[in-house]
Amino acid sequence: MDQFWFYFKLGLEHVLDINAYDHVLFFIALTVPYNFSNWKKILWLVTIFTVGHTISLILATYGVVSVSSTLVECLIPVTIFVTAVFNIFTAGKGANKEKFGLTFFTTLFFGLIHGLGFSTYFKQIVASSSNKIIPLLEFALGIEASQIIVVIVVLALGFVCQTIFRFNKRDWIMVLSSIVVGFVIPMLLDSCVFN
Repeated sequence: MDQFWFYFKLGLEHVLDINAYDHVLFFIALTVPYNFSNWKKILWLVTIFTVGHTISLILATYGVVSVSSTLVECLIPVTIFVTAVFNIFTAGKGANKEKFGLTFFTTLFFGLIHGLGFSTYFKQIVASSSNKIIPLLEFALGIEASQIIVVIVVLALGFVCQTIFRFNKRDWIMVLSSIVVGFVIPMLLDSCVFN
């Protein structure tokens, strides 16, 4: 049980780490077009992201794939930027009603990229373990739980802002997505331009 809590907590901290907030930014951008009535779709998207994240960790841990960390560190903020900018251009146009397939595959692909970003560190942690799959799954559960926490917070903030403070949905999406873009531009410059 100690091992489970170690890897579960590692997954929680990986997403909720105040110094590495790329996952939080991505899930803010992913969640902001939705509300609580879309909870099934959001849960699917969170799970699909975790599946992609876990697949890339498994492939990297077992040496099946090896991608330049410089490239991955550049692609992670690109995924956040693309998601937030998409929200800005589709705000108020029924973005949450578009075909589920596109969002599904995009989220899976972005999960694969984000998983590669953590693979080097994770390989070091499980290097001495004979069974690497169990720690990977325990870590994935921590990732899933922390992402659901972020989603609930974003949905709750959206509910409060749209019902109590009377933000219309389009403005809420535009403002929060623009804030995400503001946070991610320095990450893009640092990892893609000046790296």
